[in-house]
Amino acid sequence: MPDRTQLAAVFLAGTPFADAERGPLAGDASNRRYERLLRPDGSRAVLMDAPPEKGEDVRPFVLIARHLTGLGLSAPAIMAEDADNGFLLIEDLGDDLYSRLLASMSGDERQDTEFRLYAAATDMLARLSLADPPEGVADYSPKLMSDLAGLAYVHYRKAGPDPDEGPRAAFLPAMRQLLDAIAPQRKVLIMRDVHAENLLWLPQRKGVARVGLLDFQDAMSGHPAYDLVSLLQDARRDVPRALHRAMIARFCAQTGANLTTFSAAYHVLGVQRNLRILGVFARLSLLYGKPHYVDLIPRVWDNLVSNLSHPALLQMRRRLLADLPEPTPALLQELKDRCGTLR
Repeated sequence: MPDRTQLAAVFLAGTPFADAERGPLAGDASNRRYERLLRPDGSRAVLMDAPPEKGEDVRPFVLIARHLTGLGLSAPAIMAEDADNGFLLIEDLGDDLYSRLLASMSGDERQDTEFRLYAAATDMLARLSLADPPEGVADYSPKLMSDLAGLAYVHYRKAGPDPDEGPRAAFLPAMRQLLDAIAPQRKVLIMRDVHAENLLWLPQRKGVARVGLLDFQDAMSGHPAYDLVSLLQDARRDVPRALHRAMIARFCAQTGANLTTFSAAYHVLGVQRNLRILGVFARLSLLYGKPHYVDLIPRVWDNLVSNLSHPALLQMRRRLLADLPEPTPALLQELKDRCGTLR
C-alpha cells in the first residue's frame, strides 16, 4: 500500500504550497481526509487526500466543482490535481459553516441570521435548478431511490439485517410508484448532501455566491426539490417548520414551479431521503463502528413522520408506521450495543 504521507509531499512539491504549514480539518463519513495549508504570506488552501485503494475518486469532485463555479456558485476552485493518486489542492473557503454561525447566536439575532442564510441557500438551489446537469452525471432514478429507501428495512427495522423480506418486498413497489408519480419533466443537478455542515457563509461575495459549497462529489441528476429537502430536513439540526414553508414558497416563486405540485413532491422525496438516512445511520453503527450517528436518528424519524402527514402519503404512512419501530431509547441503545458487530 502506498505511503500517503510521501505521496502527498510529492504532490505538494509541484505547487506553491510545498512548504506550507499543515493542520487537520474535520472530515466526513468517507475515507477522505482534509488538511489546511497555510503559507507565511497568509495565503491558504486545502489538501484533499482521497485514497483510491479505499474506493475514493477525486474526479467526480473536480467535474462538479467546475460545473458549479461555471454557474457562478461558490464551490472551491481546483488549484492542482493528481487524480491517479487521489489528491486535490483546492480553495479554502474558510470556517463559517452555517451550523457553526447559528450555534453561536441566540434570540432575535439567530432567527434573523437563520432566515438570511437559508434564503441565500434556497436562492442558490433555485439558480442551480435552472441549469442543465453536466454530461456524465448518473441518474437518481425512482428505482435507485426506492432501493436506497429500503435500507431502513435492511439495517434499521430490526437493528440489523432482517430475515423477513416480506415487508421490504411490499414496500419497494409502493415507494417506486410514489416516486414515478412525481417524476419531473426535466431533471437537474442535485448535490444530495446540502445541509448546515456543508454550507459556508461568504458575506464578502454577492448574491448566490455568498453560499460556499462542500461535499458534492456524489451529485447526480434528479428532482429539483431534492436538495431543498436536504437543506431543510437536516439530520443534524432542527429547522423551524415555518422556515420550511417560507423556503418552499421562495423556491417556487423563483423557478416558476407550481406550489401545490412541488410541495407534494417535496414530501414524497422527504420520505425517501429520511428512510435512506435511517438505514445509513444504523448501518454506520452496526457495520462500521460509528455509534454517534445513532444520536441523530430521532430527528430523522421526526422529519419522516412530518412528511407522512401530507395527504399524498396517507397509505405510505400506515405502511411505514406499522413496519418500522419508533426510535425508543431501548432501540437506540441496542444499535449502540451492537456497534461494529455486523460484517
